[in-house]
Amino acid sequence: MVLPPVAVIAVFIGFPVVAAIAYTLGRAGGPNSVVASLGQRQFIVQKGVTFDAYRDILSNPTIHRDLWATVWVTIVVTLVVVAVSWAIALYLRLTDSWLARTISALSVVPLFIPVVIASYAILVFYASDGFIKTVAYHLGFHGFPTLGYTLTCVTLGEIWVNIPFGVLMMSSGLNGVPNNLIEAARDSGATMPRVVRSILLPMNVIPTVIVATFTAIYVLGSFTVPYLTGPTAPNLLGPSMANFFNSFNQPQQAEVLAIVVFVLALGIGAVYVWANVRTGRRSGLQS
Repeated sequence: MVLPPVAVIAVFIGFPVVAAIAYTLGRAGGPNSVVASLGQRQFIVQKGVTFDAYRDILSNPTIHRDLWATVWVTIVVTLVVVAVSWAIALYLRLTDSWLARTISALSVVPLFIPVVIASYAILVFYASDGFIKTVAYHLGFHGFPTLGYTLTCVTLGEIWVNIPFGVLMMSSGLNGVPNNLIEAARDSGATMPRVVRSILLPMNVIPTVIVATFTAIYVLGSFTVPYLTGPTAPNLLGPSMANFFNSFNQPQQAEVLAIVVFVLALGIGAVYVWANVRTGRRSGLQS
C-alpha cells in the first residue's frame, strides 16, 4: 500500500532532483542531454564530476549580494511573522470580543487572495505614485521614501503573505491548551504574563517551530513576490534563478542556485525535525 505514493515521489520528484544534481556536477548525458545541448556557459566532463559550476556561481559578486539579501529578508520575515502571529493568536485565545473576532477574520484574508494580485496591490500601494506616497505628499511630506521595487517592499509582501498561516497554526496550538491549566495558575496567584511564560509558551513550542521553519523555507524559495515587487539587484535567489535560466540561457547555473536554496532549506528543516524528536523524547519520558 505504501509503494504507489513512494513510486510517484521517486519518479516525479526524486529522479528529476538526482538528474539536476548530476547536471550541476558536469554530467550532461541521459536526461540532461537536451538542456545541455541548448545551454550556454556550461562546465561539462565526460568522466567523474566537476565543481566548476559551483565555483562560477559562488564566486559571482552579484550572487553574493542576492544570497545575503535572501538570508536577511528570510530572517526578518520569519521573526516578524512569528511575533505578529503569536500576538494575534494570544489575543484571540485570551479575549472573546467583537474586536478579537474582527482581527481573526482580517488576519486570514491574505489566504484567499492570489499572490500575484497581492504583489501588484502591495507594489501599487507603496509605489512612487501609490497611496502612501500620495497621502504623504498631501500632508506636506514631500521627501517620503518610495518603497516600491525595494527589498523593504519585498519584506512587507512576504510578511503579508505568510501571516495567515502563522495565525492559524498559533491559534490552533493555543486553543489546544486546556482552560483548567490557565484557571489553576490564575487561582494560584499567577499573573497573565506568568501564565503565558510558564504554560502557553512551553506548550506551543512545536507550532512556533512549524511557523518559523515553514515561513523561512517559503521565503527562501519564493519567486512571485520578489519578482514583482523587488529591485533588479540585489534581489532574492528565486528571481536570480529565473534570470539565469530564461534571460541568460544558463540552466546549469540556475540549477546550482536551486541546490544552494535546497541546502539552506534543508538546514532549516533539520531544526524542525530536531524539535519534533526532542518533544517526542520528552513525551516518552513523562509517560
